[in-house]
Amino acid sequence: MGDYKLLKFVERKGTNSMKWDWLDAMFGRDDLLAMWVADMDIESPECVKQALMRYVDFNVFGYYRAPKSYHEAFVRWEREMHGFDIDPKWICHIPGVVPGLYWAVKAFTQPGDAVAIMTPVYYPFATAIQDTGRALIEVPLSHSNGRYAMDLEAFEKALVKHDVKLFILCSPHNPVGRVWTEEELRGVLDICQRHNVLVVSDEIHHDLVLPGNKHVVAATLGDYDDILITFMSASKTFNLAACGQAFAIISNPELHETFERFISELRMNYGHSFSYVAYQAAYEGGLPWLQELLQLVGENYQLLVDGLAECLPQAVVTPLEGTYLAWVNLESHLEGRDTKEAMCDTCKLAVDFGSWFGGSESDNFIRINLATSPDNIREALKRLALLR
Repeated sequence: MGDYKLLKFVERKGTNSMKWDWLDAMFGRDDLLAMWVADMDIESPECVKQALMRYVDFNVFGYYRAPKSYHEAFVRWEREMHGFDIDPKWICHIPGVVPGLYWAVKAFTQPGDAVAIMTPVYYPFATAIQDTGRALIEVPLSHSNGRYAMDLEAFEKALVKHDVKLFILCSPHNPVGRVWTEEELRGVLDICQRHNVLVVSDEIHHDLVLPGNKHVVAATLGDYDDILITFMSASKTFNLAACGQAFAIISNPELHETFERFISELRMNYGHSFSYVAYQAAYEGGLPWLQELLQLVGENYQLLVDGLAECLPQAVVTPLEGTYLAWVNLESHLEGRDTKEAMCDTCKLAVDFGSWFGGSESDNFIRINLATSPDNIREALKRLALLR
């Protein structure tokens, strides 16, 4: 395993951590090893801590306006890391991608309208559609030998059949870990443009891409401004979910005005000072930390793959291209047992269950968080071996 100079693993029990201190409420018992929910058992970059300490030492927490340098740090990061040239005028502030999903569905569709997703996929996609009274249209991803792909033919048929108004794209895809190619993205965007379907591209994991893969920002692919809304954030990249801040990037003036008007009416078109300070510091100084994190994720993934090959040889681990979340098919080792009972009662593991992500074939899958210490991966493997 690598020698991590910048990553500091932390014990999070008893710190009001959702991941570790909500186990009883979520899983019915509190004696589980927490390998669920997408946040890290790792301190955020030191540059973030130092910036926040300077702000706290000032000890004045009145009304705060995002400085120009905050937007410049984000714009520079996207340009240098992803070749995405953003005009700051395109940015709308949202308090996280999940609220943004709800707001986009409400701003751009009407009750009863059809909204499509590709399953299995991050479960708030479905709740954002159903909770707002829209019709959920699930288009399954195709898969072979554990690798997933878009079924563009089935997707186009579903758009036409259900008169879909909006599609929520997950890129990179959570939970299956695909980093979509330029060809795949152009294919899905062309279909949506052809049928006048708006696209919300959730790219929150776009910095978390393993070597040999390249994330392509959908908005850099050509003239899709008339249909495209992009969501990004530093929260997953630098373990800053508690800051409650994300970016909606909308270059089309009409779409931008519609969304900005919607969030302005909620009086939520701004972030808070701690998020501005933390995000700017991360974008300006967090790259070396991120590079170490990606090394850790890759090594933990290989540790999981090798360990499962030994203890549960028929388990199928989907190849991980992006995110820090492993998608594992345990069907052959469950032997008809309920997945939740097997994980919680036999293995004493808290994982994300495949059934949460939709799709008719996900019940025997689990999602495992790799942004943790190698020791936790080893312990999880010992517990999974009890399924034999």
